Amino acid sequence: MSVLSVYHENSPEQPLKVLTHIEDIAATLGEVGVQLERWDASAPIAAGAGQEAVLAAYRPQIDKLMSERGYVTVDVISLSGDHPQKAELRARFLDEHRHAEDEVRFFVAGRGLFTLHIEDMVYAVLCEKNDLISVPAATRHWFDMGENPHFVAIRLFNNPEGWVAQFTGDDIASRFPRLED
Repeated sequence: MSVLSVYHENSPEQPLKVLTHIEDIAATLGEVGVQLERWDASAPIAAGAGQEAVLAAYRPQIDKLMSERGYVTVDVISLSGDHPQKAELRARFLDEHRHAEDEVRFFVAGRGLFTLHIEDMVYAVLCEKNDLISVPAATRHWFDMGENPHFVAIRLFNNPEGWVAQFTGDDIASRFPRLED
């Protein structure tokens, strides 16, 4: 189940509200320019499917986003709890950062916690299977895949170089709840 917890940036111990209905989550995020929607595969995906099979199953949605928003690169990232570099990969995304382009992720399987720092509010979005999140360029945020990651996600980029972060140097991410495994 997808969940949105909204905090004031100075009160990480208690959310101001917690939403669990996708329509409410999407509407609340939409108010701050973040898109959240649900996608369904146009073809079944077998467990352990490779990048080409995953992309083929969502090709109509991917093509639509690429043509509407000018994305030039798409790939699939897949991590599980037995990945030998899971701790290093997790740490790479845990500090607050921003990108010069939108960050678009679609969760084919598993889950991850996107936390967005917009003005004086913090929006912790637990994304799960079938959730597409589009975080606008320059939005401060961080991502937690958990200590034992389990997710497959499609990533779309405007930049052919892929994921390029500009870290803010703010330690705010360390004060907010992490993804519990």
